[in-house]
Amino acid sequence: MTRILMLSTALTGLALPALAQTLTVYTSQPQEQMTEVIAAFNEDHPEIEVELFRSGTTEVMAKLQAEFAAGDTPADVLLIADAVAMTQLKQDDRLMAHPDAPVDGIDPALLDAEAMFFPTKLITTGIVYNSSMVEAPTSWADLAAPEAAAQTIMPSPLYSGAAAIHVGTMVQQPEFGWEYFETLAEGGAVAGQGNGTVLEAVARGEKAYGVLVEYMAMNAKAQGSPVDFVFPSEGVTAVTQPVAILAGTDVPDAAKAFVDWQLGRAAQEQSVAQGYFPLVAGMAAPEGYPEADSLSIIGADNAALLSDGEDVKMEFADLYGG
Repeated sequence: MTRILMLSTALTGLALPALAQTLTVYTSQPQEQMTEVIAAFNEDHPEIEVELFRSGTTEVMAKLQAEFAAGDTPADVLLIADAVAMTQLKQDDRLMAHPDAPVDGIDPALLDAEAMFFPTKLITTGIVYNSSMVEAPTSWADLAAPEAAAQTIMPSPLYSGAAAIHVGTMVQQPEFGWEYFETLAEGGAVAGQGNGTVLEAVARGEKAYGVLVEYMAMNAKAQGSPVDFVFPSEGVTAVTQPVAILAGTDVPDAAKAFVDWQLGRAAQEQSVAQGYFPLVAGMAAPEGYPEADSLSIIGADNAALLSDGEDVKMEFADLYGG
């Protein structure tokens, strides 16, 4: 699955050779952020070389499933914005348990009971808007007004794991359901691919409103883009970007080291600096964010998200194309 290299130490001729390992990580986290993650991880673990495959969650999962079908995958660790996909992999016996992972300070309600995958950060989905074009909306209902729907873009669950969770969660709510997405479509709302296409369209003024994960909007605002972000009054949908070790990895110690580092203080502080809500108790949210415990998070039936996932994607594609 992965190669193991023997590197001689440069200390003395009597020193034992150091064991260098190559760890392959599949992820949906943005490339520039993962470059920072790997650099920080290597400060603590210089003996582990990290190779990366990065794409949207849906494409990451498609690649992984194709490799499973072919008999093997080079992936050792998976870090994606989709706990439902992780649950499916767990049910398919594709994940390795890591019962000794350091989870102190993380809400037990967010932990997998069998220690197969672990939350690394909280990512919420709300509304981005172009602040030079329109006033701030306050609610999801505001987007359904015809004049707003015609200026709205959203990510597709066919590309984005966070979008799949968002749409799947929203259609479970009696006050939204598919009727909400039908109203948006009838009003002229469109779907892009991933969250990046939504941010670009709103920042360039091609659309006034977008459905987007918060950190992309807040980071763009901090960099001077004419966008701002709203946590809608009805609540936000949320994912926890879980990390897991693939069963069958031939570098389990390196994989555990990466997972442990993701759950540690250094990674949590880096996540906050990158614009994410931390999951470890006692850490503050990024500057300009509300505290995580003040958020109204729309509840989801995770079992239904898992069983209905493909149907949700097909229904969405019927409305918006795909």
